[in-house]
Amino acid sequence: MKTRDKIVHASLDLFNEHGERSITTNHIAAHLEISPGNLYYHFRNKEDIIRSIFTLYEEHLTSGFQPYDDEQVNVELLMRYFDAMFHTLWQFRFMYANLVDILSRDEQLNQMYTKTQQKFLTRATNILRKIKHDGALIIEDKEIMPLADTIRMVACFWISNRLTHSDITTITKTSLYEGLLRVLMIFKAYATPHSRATFERLEQHYQVLAAQDDF
Repeated sequence: MKTRDKIVHASLDLFNEHGERSITTNHIAAHLEISPGNLYYHFRNKEDIIRSIFTLYEEHLTSGFQPYDDEQVNVELLMRYFDAMFHTLWQFRFMYANLVDILSRDEQLNQMYTKTQQKFLTRATNILRKIKHDGALIIEDKEIMPLADTIRMVACFWISNRLTHSDITTITKTSLYEGLLRVLMIFKAYATPHSRATFERLEQHYQVLAAQDDF
């Protein structure tokens, strides 16, 4: 792995473990056992590193939320989307924990984030429209985009909500699975009689994961 990539991945790990605000470029260089000068050869500052991490975030969203074509709407298909949501939240939890502050400090990143989220909203809306077309959701066409936006809002701010409205101080996988279950509650409210059992099976799957000790 090239030094630049090592810096990006090490920074992501440190930000997730300790919080972005408490990690400096000197911490990152020391963790990698390289000189600060070597780090600055590749990145001008910490914000530059975060922008590179954001590129990885975009790749996760793109690969995890691909539209489906001829597949049947079943537990396996829906689980792929919910697992993608979980892994994105977990892999980039430092960003979701402090999203407003991070974006307010970097106008370039703010613009990147806004553009990416708009693309994701369009893609999520199309996925929901297809799920409805395949008989799994009861919803008016005009409500599909707001539903996608509501799901995105819950997912994006679940971590900060847990950190500010509970006694936990760090995000765990269990707390993220609890967030996925809240999103599933929304889906169940729109489920057709035929698809309700599918969503309930999916709910049971994530209830088991949420009940496990953090792993």
